[in-house]
Amino acid sequence: MSQAKVDDLQAFVMVARERSFTRAAVRLGVTPSALSHSLRALEERLGVRLLARTTRNVSTTEAGDRLLRSVAPLLEQIAAEVEALGAWRDTPRGTLRLTCTDDQIQLCIRPKLAAFIEQYPEVRLELYVDYGFTNVVEERFDAGIRLGEAISQDMIAVRISRDWRLALVATPGYCARRPPPATPYQLTEHSCINIRHRPSGAVYAWEFERDGQAFTVRGEGPLVFNSIMHVLNSALDGLGIGYVPEELAAPYLATGQLVEILPEWCPTFQGYHLYYPNRRQTSPAFAALVETLRYRG
Repeated sequence: MSQAKVDDLQAFVMVARERSFTRAAVRLGVTPSALSHSLRALEERLGVRLLARTTRNVSTTEAGDRLLRSVAPLLEQIAAEVEALGAWRDTPRGTLRLTCTDDQIQLCIRPKLAAFIEQYPEVRLELYVDYGFTNVVEERFDAGIRLGEAISQDMIAVRISRDWRLALVATPGYCARRPPPATPYQLTEHSCINIRHRPSGAVYAWEFERDGQAFTVRGEGPLVFNSIMHVLNSALDGLGIGYVPEELAAPYLATGQLVEILPEWCPTFQGYHLYYPNRRQTSPAFAALVETLRYRG
């Protein structure tokens, strides 16, 4: 579509909303006669009458009302995107508030944090550790981090990690004292280090999968945390079996401080995603954070 045709549509939207050629001309910075000429040209191209004109006012016809409803939001979106591109010229600054879990910080944010702070020294990040699936809109967070499958469709989601799997881990000493289970069902006979996501919620039931069949097992044990990092630390201390993201346990598996149990039963999950409610509200600082955290494979 040519620029002239776009300008004619913008002129129509302005006149339809202002219900006055004079007021619309002032808003657009053109003369009323030039505006009238643009509207006549648009009506002639479309072959329909869009505006009903009298000596005192202007109103939309049925066809004009339909065009207004369909075109106006598109023109607004284009204007917003152009404005957002212009915002890249500004220096990212201000405070960004994110809700996330400590393992998400460890795996997704911490590796990129030093470079981000160095590149954007005027941005302050506030990271709130919370396993309770906080509503980012109600709690006035800029964004949150969740598994892709747990994000509602009315949110914008940006992948910030690869897919990952859980790993059952324990120390060699624990496995020497208590022979490892042969199946997940035997975990009920072991000391399981559990996690509770919400103070009033249930203890997380460990998820497993085999031959396409998914199921859960609720193991018992002397410890329940609301932080996966403490689950990992307790497993490292030989206090029981922990169920943690494999990537968190990888350094300790490599050194032999931990051993993995039943790896063939442990499922893979969709990667972590940064999610937020409205792209049109994106600030330069937030856009910089999104691009920094974006997973590129």
